[in-house]
Amino acid sequence: MISCSEAVRQLWEYIEEGLDPRDRGRVDEHLAFCRTCCGEMEFARELRSFLADRPPAYLPPELENRFNRFLTDLDSKEAR
Repeated sequence: MISCSEAVRQLWEYIEEGLDPRDRGRVDEHLAFCRTCCGEMEFARELRSFLADRPPAYLPPELENRFNRFLTDLDSKEAR
């Protein structure tokens, strides 16, 4: 079973279906039991969708703050 940091590190590739079947299966297995990573995945999907529908320069302050917290959390998980 992979760790949260491994799952999060592969999150964007997972969402964009860029992982090979073995890695995708390992992330799927992790997401089947880890509610924290499921929440991060859902946030990443929503963020990706939101940004795809907006001009590149537009990012509301509340979303920018949330995104920065998300990146900080990712950095702290990778440091573990």
